Amino acid sequence: MKCPYCLAGKTKVVDKRDIPELDTIRRRRECLSCGKRFTTYERIELTGFSVIKKDGKRESFDRDKLLAGVLRACEKRPIPREEIEQLVSAVEAELRNHEDREIPSADIGKLVMDKLKDLDKVAYIRFASVYREFTDLSSFEKELRKLRESIELKNRKSE
Repeated sequence: MKCPYCLAGKTKVVDKRDIPELDTIRRRRECLSCGKRFTTYERIELTGFSVIKKDGKRESFDRDKLLAGVLRACEKRPIPREEIEQLVSAVEAELRNHEDREIPSADIGKLVMDKLKDLDKVAYIRFASVYREFTDLSSFEKELRKLRESIELKNRKSE
C-alpha cells in the first residue's frame, strides 16, 4: 500500500477493525517513511452486473459513484458517514440479488430514494430533485406534497 502523502511503498497496519454491517475491514496505516497515518477499507468486490443509463448506454456498476451521489444528497445533514455507508451497502446487496444482470438506472434511483426517505427527508428531496430532474418549482412542490402525504399515512398507521 502506497502512502498517499509521500508515495512511499512501505506502510504498517496500526489498527484493524471488522465492520460486519458493511462487510468491510477498516485498516489504520502508518507510513514507515514520513510517519503520517491514513485509513484504508477492504471489501469483497463482486462484479457481474451493468447499469442501463437513461440514454440506453450500459456501464459497470460503480459503488463509489453511488456513494458519491448519496453523500452529495446528505451534505451538511446530521447523518453519520457509517449510516450512509450502510444505506449504500443495502442498495448494493439488493442489486446483487436482482435476477437480471442489467439493471436500469431508474430502478437504482428509486431504491436509493426509498431508503433515503426513511433516513432523512431533506436528503431524500435533494436526491429526488437531481434524480427526477426537477425543472421548476411546481415539480419540487409536487414531490414535497407526496412526501407529506406518505408521512401522514405512516403516522395514521402507527396510531
